[in-house]
Amino acid sequence: MGVTQSRGLHSGKRSGRGTSSLDEGTSDESTGGVESCLQRDNPRGAWAIGARKAWDDLAARQHGGAALSRATAKGLAEAGLSGADLAVVLEVSPQRVSQLLNA
Repeated sequence: MGVTQSRGLHSGKRSGRGTSSLDEGTSDESTGGVESCLQRDNPRGAWAIGARKAWDDLAARQHGGAALSRATAKGLAEAGLSGADLAVVLEVSPQRVSQLLNA
């Protein structure tokens, strides 16, 4: 694993991905892991870690909710509900029902 330097955190990940791809002999800079280290014992570092975890948890719940919405729409459609009825039951627009059914 290599080490690289950058002027700031914003460019560090890009620089680190480039170093990682060179170390692994790949041309894709998105491969490999790059991690920013924050000090957990520093209150600001703990805040940043907590905020990132909260956003990650929210994204996972949103993904799960979207999958459940698709499955529900498809199941209710198979049971005979019309698109308009699905929109009422799911409290979404008819256009969103169409998106859910076609996903």
